[in-house]
Amino acid sequence: MAVPDYQALMLPVLAVAAEGEIRVGDATDRIADGLGLGAEDREALLPSGRQKLLRNRVHWAKTYLAKAGLVEMPRRGWFVATEEGRRLLATGPARIDNGTLMSYPAFRGFFKRTGERAAPASDAGAATPEEQVDNAHAALQDALRDELLDRLLQNSPGFFERLIVDLLVAMGYGGSHSNAALQLGRSGDGGIDGLINEDRLGLDRIFVQAKRYSPGNVVGRPDVQAFVGSLVGHGATKGVFVTTSTFSQQARDFLNRIQQRVVLIDGQRLAGLMIEHGVGVRVTRTITFQRLDEDFFTEED
Repeated sequence: MAVPDYQALMLPVLAVAAEGEIRVGDATDRIADGLGLGAEDREALLPSGRQKLLRNRVHWAKTYLAKAGLVEMPRRGWFVATEEGRRLLATGPARIDNGTLMSYPAFRGFFKRTGERAAPASDAGAATPEEQVDNAHAALQDALRDELLDRLLQNSPGFFERLIVDLLVAMGYGGSHSNAALQLGRSGDGGIDGLINEDRLGLDRIFVQAKRYSPGNVVGRPDVQAFVGSLVGHGATKGVFVTTSTFSQQARDFLNRIQQRVVLIDGQRLAGLMIEHGVGVRVTRTITFQRLDEDFFTEED
């Protein structure tokens, strides 16, 4: 039989995850055994030739199940079914697909946030080839941002501190990496407080605070107000507050009424900046698109 699409694999992936923590590679092997896939299908590669087709589709099935809250990643590289996932399996579903996942608020939020790029592949027929490529790229970026945030929560506070240094230096702040590292990463309480030069000459300084919070732990106005208070105490006018979670609307509204210039960077923006500046990510594939050169075929009279 041919390798099933990622939606057809959602039920087998969830079933395997319900048996206990497992890696994607091991889950792929067990699913292949259960489906009776032959060696040719198991070894089939994506068009890029860089990854096995089945493993890639199992990965995406796992990713979408996670967006719905049906599986979770308890530790690096492993996933397991949640209680919600086990409850769904107990109903004896004949199939799990994106339509099934839409009944879960978390997946609907993901679907809405990604601009409906999470739609089934069969719905792509109405889009032009260029639109399909753009949507696929955007969906990959959305998933990558979430993966980055998951990994940041799994790593140590010290790692998070070094990440902030790496990112700020990559964005052009702090002069050299050694200078930036000397001024940041002073605390060990899961967040960092410090300052960094705005430019290489050190003509102005930016105070930085970062909190490594889980997604449901919203940074509220009191935290932001306390940070602004520290700016006032140091006679500073500029600050950056970074979190892996989100800021409340009250926290954002508070900044509209103060003189200090404070930038709030939530988890999604943090991950986006990491991608933009190449921190914690690497390029695995570059595709070049060409179109007809009309000027080349224009003949002069």
